[in-house]
Amino acid sequence: MSYIREKTIAGLELGDSFTVSRTFTEQHTTAFAELSKDYNPVHFDDHFASTKGFQGRICHGLLVASLLTEIGGQIGWLASGMNFRFKKPVYFGDMIECRFIITELDDRNRAKAEAVFKNQRNEVIIEAYVTGIVPGPREKRVLQAMMAEGDQTSKGRGNLSIDGDGRPREK
Repeated sequence: MSYIREKTIAGLELGDSFTVSRTFTEQHTTAFAELSKDYNPVHFDDHFASTKGFQGRICHGLLVASLLTEIGGQIGWLASGMNFRFKKPVYFGDMIECRFIITELDDRNRAKAEAVFKNQRNEVIIEAYVTGIVPGPREKRVLQAMMAEGDQTSKGRGNLSIDGDGRPREK
C-alpha cells in the first residue's frame, strides 16, 4: 500500500508532506471531457488555443488539480473546501508533481493543507488550499483492517466492519 495510507494509519502530523506525479496526455483530456462535459475548444482545437495565447491545446485545469484527490483518497481525507489558483497551462506530455503539506491539524481531526503543483521545468502551475476532516481512531482501524486483508484500495469492498475492540469482522 502507499506510504500515504501507511502514514495515515500511523498518525498524521502537522507538516506531513506527500507527493504524487503524473504525465498528462490527450487521452486523459478526452476522458475527462466525456465525464465533465467540458468541451471547451481550448482543449481540442489548436487554432482556438493559439488565439488564447497558448502554444497548443491544454489539459483541463480540474483534471490536473485532481492529482490532489489521489493524495486525499489515500489519506481518507473528507474535503470540506478547496481553493485553486491556476497559474500556468498544462500541455499534453507535461509531467506534473503535486506536493501536499498538512498545515493545520486539530484534536477533532479537522485539517488544512496546501498543495503546490509544478511541471517538469519546476514552474508552479497550480496552488491549492484545502480543508477537511482526516481519519480518527475508528477510521484508522478500518484502514488497517483493509490493508491486513490485502485490499489496499477498498475498491469493490463493503463487507468488512470493525468491532468495538478494533478487530475486523464480516458483516
